[in-house]
Amino acid sequence: MNNPSSTFLWRDRKRIFFGLPWTFTVYTLTEDRLIVKTGIFNTSEDEIRLYRILDITLRRSFWERLFGLGTLHLCTADKSSPEIDILHIPSPREVRTLLSDKVEEERSSRYVGVREYMGEDEDGEVH
Repeated sequence: MNNPSSTFLWRDRKRIFFGLPWTFTVYTLTEDRLIVKTGIFNTSEDEIRLYRILDITLRRSFWERLFGLGTLHLCTADKSSPEIDILHIPSPREVRTLLSDKVEEERSSRYVGVREYMGEDEDGEVH
């Protein structure tokens, strides 16, 4: 299968107490999308195209720092998921760098800029 979205660049689970991966939330980064799958019996899968990610913020509470974890908060241009949190993941700085690099690659390959996501008001001014 040569589909670029079938290649995993990064995959991990949300961590809980002491940084153990005993949850049913799985984060997957492919060449062109981020997939968040939750649940065991009733599952939900949220997919965001990388070029739609506008901002990535790393947040680390005291407990997360203690166990080498962090949370990435993503602001997106996706109407169904304007904000996504990648909760309690190990090596959050490395994941943020990887994700940020892939977002820029996708934007460049699709000739998409952040300005295209900004709205105009009644006077035609861009926000």
